[in-house]
This record gives sequence, structure tokens and C-alpha cells, in this order.
Amino acid sequence: MIKFIIKGLLRDKHRSRLPLIVVSFGVLLTVLLYTWITGFLGDSINLNAKLATGHVKVITKAYRDNMDQLPIDLSLTGSKEIIDGLRKDYPAVSWVERIEFGGLLDVPDSTGETRSQGPFTGFGIDLDPSSGEAGRLNLSKILVEGIIPASEGDILVSSLFATKLGIKINDKVTFIGSTMYGEMAIFNFRVCGTIKYGSVAMDKGSVIMDIKDARKALDMEDACNEILGYTDKEYYDDEKATLLTQSFMARHKDSGNKFDPVMIRLRDQNDLGSLIDYMTNIMGFLCFIFILIMSVVLWNTGLVGGLRRYGEVGLRLALGEEKGHIYRTLIAESAIIGAVGSLIGVTIGMILSWIVEQKGIDFSGVMQNATMLMPGVFRTRITTEAWFIGFIPGLIATVLGTMLSGIGIYRRQSARLFKELQ
Repeated sequence: MIKFIIKGLLRDKHRSRLPLIVVSFGVLLTVLLYTWITGFLGDSINLNAKLATGHVKVITKAYRDNMDQLPIDLSLTGSKEIIDGLRKDYPAVSWVERIEFGGLLDVPDSTGETRSQGPFTGFGIDLDPSSGEAGRLNLSKILVEGIIPASEGDILVSSLFATKLGIKINDKVTFIGSTMYGEMAIFNFRVCGTIKYGSVAMDKGSVIMDIKDARKALDMEDACNEILGYTDKEYYDDEKATLLTQSFMARHKDSGNKFDPVMIRLRDQNDLGSLIDYMTNIMGFLCFIFILIMSVVLWNTGLVGGLRRYGEVGLRLALGEEKGHIYRTLIAESAIIGAVGSLIGVTIGMILSWIVEQKGIDFSGVMQNATMLMPGVFRTRITTEAWFIGFIPGLIATVLGTMLSGIGIYRRQSARLFKELQ
């Protein structure tokens, strides 16, 4: 019977051509849209991971409860031993230490008196080339003028902050704040360059320095407030992060000490969990809308085709075929058309998605102020789900459309269908 149906579809192009084109085009658009949204949201999440959250983050229990305040007095001590243990237990993950802190930047005049000063958020990162931190934060891209810190005591200052305080390259500035032990900290730095994040909040007052200089200034020898882990070079994988967190917490039982290390996922920080859930929900909504629209289109296509085929149906009834059998063969036809059309749509869609994933679409010309927090080149992202996100709805919509339009066979009297033979 299947062989007979396929022959009929091949010989009568009017029965298969239009539905095949509609299904293929719809599946193609669905695959492209899915990979585009997945790539865009994935890039947005990944940029947050690179800047602040990591895919997972190891901190103390006390620090976790007060993260917004950046309490360096609740930092991890013995951080070298901790990170060595992490690299041994989880070698597939890239681990880096960071210190995030706040303070006051004082700019002296020619006599050494304060000329200007302002509060800032500081980032102590490992600028050793082996850590990959400079590339992870796109320092070469966001550098406005000057150089990336290469000598002891060099720092990068955000461009708006530098303009506000009247700071120029090679100016000496003084950090005023508190150490990890609550003592007053005063430390001199040299401004070696300025940077522009593309975010007003960060450009107004932020400083980047080598973590070694941050440790000296804050009296944090062998300490840091955050150890970030990256499970993948490009994208955050919530399942991997969850398994990693569960494994770490199983190894480190709760002893009741507030300085015990704990691991948290990216989704548990900065309300990024809601963004991930939103991405999941929008994909489900996209599939629902696709099935709904395609079903309506194919329903109408089936109705139009059904009107032309009433003569055929009348003939088959005259030969003794039951209405139920005719209805089932129509559904089988639509399943074959849906499968072939979906396969064509998925194939073309994945080829186009792969091209965009490899080459990207450059929007940097119209997004010059978002060099760090937004990707300049937008790419699609091909995932396992992308292979099914269009194929299954395309098949379901085709069958559903035929089922709805085929109901007319039962509603139409057999005598009327016989009359179509005239």
C-alpha cells in the first residue's frame, strides 16, 4: 500500500508539490530561527559568564549570602590548594582565580595633592597568557588607548571614568580602600591604558589589574573571593554545570563553617536562570506557533486539494473501498509528504545555519558601543535539538492538516461523491 501511495504522489504532482513546498519552507524558517535565537541568547549568556559568573563559581558560604556587597573579608583562603584540587578532580574544566572589589581612586596633581577622586569597582584577573583571561574578556578589543598591563603596578581604567577624573596614560593614581582583614589599604598604580565596555554602568567606574597586584594591595596573599570554572570554550551547558556542582558539593560536606567552599551555577547568579528558562519557553512557544500556522495552511491546502479529489474518492467508494480506509490512506500520503518536506527543510536549514555559524553576520558597525557585553558578530548555534525542532512539527502539522481537511469525506454524502464521477 505504501508503495502504491508513493507512486500516486510521484505521478500526480498536484497532490504533493504545494504541500511539499509549504512544509519545506516552514521547516527551513523554523530551523534557522531556532539556531539564530539559540546562538544569540547563548552568546549573551556566555558573555555574562566570561565577565562575572563563570559557568560555575566556587566561593565561601558566607560570600554567597552577600555577593552583591563584594565582601573580600569573606574570601577563599588557601586558594592555590583549592584551585589545584579543582584542576585535579575536574581536568576538563578551565579554572581561574579572580578578585572583585571596590574602592576609591585618587588622582594627585603636580604637588601630590588630591586633584580628583571617585569610587570604582576593581577586577583582579590572571593576566598570564596561559590563563586565557585576556582573550576571555576581549581586552584587546575593548582597549581604547595604551597597552594591556605588562608590568607590576599597571592598571586599565574605563574610558568614561578616566575622562571624568582627568586621567591620562602613564598617570600615577592611588587606590584607597580596605584589605581582606579590614585594615586601611593605600597602594599606588600606573595607568597603562583605557578601556570601553559598552555599558554605561561599567564605563563610569571600573578598573582592571593583574591579580598579583590586587593581592598586594588588598593583603590577600594566597586568597581570592571567586574561582570561576568554564565547562566549555564557547557555550554554557546547564546540565554539565549541574552535574559538576552536585559532584563538588558531594565531595565537600557541610561542616557548618561559613568559610567552607561552595559551588554555584551560572543560572544561580544575576537572575540568569530566568533568561535560560525564557530561552527554553520561547523555543516551545515557537514550535507551538509553527504547528498551529502550518496546520491551518495545510488544512486549507488539503481542502482545496480535496475538492479536486472528490471524483477520485467517489470512484474509490464505487469500487467498494470504505471511507475509513480512504481517510487512512490520505493520512499516510500526508505523512510521507511531511517526512520528505521536513527532511528537505531541515537539510537546507542546517546548511544555512552552519554557514552563518562559521562566518557570522557582522553587526559591529552599528554596535560600536557594545564591544564587550554584546557580540559584534552574530552567529547561529547548531545543537542536537535543532535537528528535530523543525522535522517533528513539520510532520505533525502535515498530518494534522490532512486529518482536519479529510473530515469532509465523512461529512459529504456518498451519493454526492458518486455524482463527482460525472
